[in-house]
Amino acid sequence: MYDDDDLSVLDIEGDLESPLDHMEPIDSGSEEPKPDPEEMLRLLEAADTNQRMLAARAFCELQDARAVPHLIRLLTEPCPLVRVSAAYALGRNPSRAAVEPLIARFNEDWNGYVRKGVVWALGNCRDRRALPTLIEALKTDISAVRLWAASSLAQMADVGYECVVASIPSLIESMRQDPIAAVRSNCAWAIGQLCRELPSNVVYGTAIDALLEVFAEDGELGVREDAKAALLKVGDPRGLQIIEELERDWFL
Repeated sequence: MYDDDDLSVLDIEGDLESPLDHMEPIDSGSEEPKPDPEEMLRLLEAADTNQRMLAARAFCELQDARAVPHLIRLLTEPCPLVRVSAAYALGRNPSRAAVEPLIARFNEDWNGYVRKGVVWALGNCRDRRALPTLIEALKTDISAVRLWAASSLAQMADVGYECVVASIPSLIESMRQDPIAAVRSNCAWAIGQLCRELPSNVVYGTAIDALLEVFAEDGELGVREDAKAALLKVGDPRGLQIIEELERDWFL
C-alpha cells in the first residue's frame, strides 16, 4: 500500500488534479495550430530530455499510431515528467500493445503522478488485462490515483459483462469506506455507469442497494447527490421510489 506522504511530486492528500495541469502548455497561445506530427515523432527520439517530454505531451493532443512504440519506451525514462507525459499520451492513443507496459509501469513507479496517468490510460485502453491493476489501485493507492482508478473502472462497461461484475464489489467497498469524498463520488458515478450495462440480477440489485445506502447515509452532501444522480441515470424503479420516499421524509 502506498503512503500519501511518500512522494515528492504528489505529496498532498486530496491533490486530485491532472499531473499535466502543472506543466506549461505546449503552445502558450490557444490560437496556434497543433504540433506537427512528423516533427513530434522525430523529437520522441531526441537526445534532450525536455524535447522528449514536449514531444510526448504533444501526443496528448495528437492521435497517431506511429507514436505508440516510442511512447511505450518513454514509460521507462528516468525523468518522471517524461513518464507521466508518455502515460497520458498513451491514454490519448490507446493500444492493446500498451496495456502490459502500462501495468508494469504502475507496479514499478514510485511517483504518484505517473501512476495516476497510468490508471487513466489503462481505463482508456478498455482491456480486461487492466482490471486487476485498476482494482488494486482503487484499494491501495494514494487518493489522486484512487480517484481515477474509480473512473477507469467505469470503462469496463465497454469490455464485457464479466469485467463489469468483477469491478462492482471493489467500487461498492470504496464508495462506502474511502476517506476522501471525491473518491466516493467517483465510485458512485462508476457504479451507475456499470449498472446501465447489467441485467436485473443479484449484482445489479446489490449495486442499487449500495447507491441507496450512500444516498441516505453518507456524511458529505456532494457524495449523496452524486449517488442520487447515478440512481436517476440508471432509472431503476425501486431506486427512484426510495429516493422519493426519503426526500419526502427529510422535508416533513
